[in-house]
Amino acid sequence: MRDMATTELITSAANPLVKRVRGLADRKRRRREGAFLVEGVQPVWRAVEAGWVIDTLIVVPGLLPDSALGMVAQRRAAGDRVAEVSAELAGRLTDRDRPPGLFAVVRARTTGLAELPVPPDAVFVALHQAGNPGNLGTVVRTADAVGAAGVLLLGDTADPYAPAAVKASMGSLFGLPVVAVPSPEDFLGWARTHGVAVLAASGYAAEAHWTVDFRPPLALLLGSEGEGLPDSLLAAADRRVRIPMVGTAESLNLAVAAGVLLYEARRSSLTEGLTG
Repeated sequence: MRDMATTELITSAANPLVKRVRGLADRKRRRREGAFLVEGVQPVWRAVEAGWVIDTLIVVPGLLPDSALGMVAQRRAAGDRVAEVSAELAGRLTDRDRPPGLFAVVRARTTGLAELPVPPDAVFVALHQAGNPGNLGTVVRTADAVGAAGVLLLGDTADPYAPAAVKASMGSLFGLPVVAVPSPEDFLGWARTHGVAVLAASGYAAEAHWTVDFRPPLALLLGSEGEGLPDSLLAAADRRVRIPMVGTAESLNLAVAAGVLLYEARRSSLTEGLTG
């Protein structure tokens, strides 16, 4: 594919770009630089199409599919930096069994609650102190799949730009707003101001999720993987719901629970559209 004959192939782990990319695995480094790593043609393509700023495209000759050559050429022509690394070196930039043919260093975006649109049919997911980046990325992907209006991260949560979160989102990180909210109080104030009903998930709630009103605008509020939601947040919610379980499991994975509620909200909106 060496349409990029003037680009030197990087083979040394001591190369500054390689060191920088590996350093972006650290959250403090990502915050300091305002950038993160994206792996794979499809997620990088989504970042480009969504207008995110590409700092550097990193191509792996021999592994980049022909379908991506045009996109790389266009980004080069637009002035983006394009680098090439050997397949052996690319293997050190990922924990996948086989490295992808394309990486990108992408500039992070900051979206505040004040900038978040709240259309009448909006459904949001709000995660309180979710600690697992893989779960977070999966929630973002599912929220995107059902057409949610955004994912809100309350308090000290996993970083949506962590490698595991970016990978699990499969490019959906670039498809909807992901907003860091400093405190639960900020979230509750925003919800009241915009008429967004808060539906909190709890294994101890009296109502099953399929019996409640999912009328938008709505925020589905879920707690951390280990602790769930604190009593103060449960009390502040407009309604509390549980997802019934009949087996021996004591709880559902956070991403699975969010998916169940998101699709119930989606089903409810479709049903209302048919009967309205």
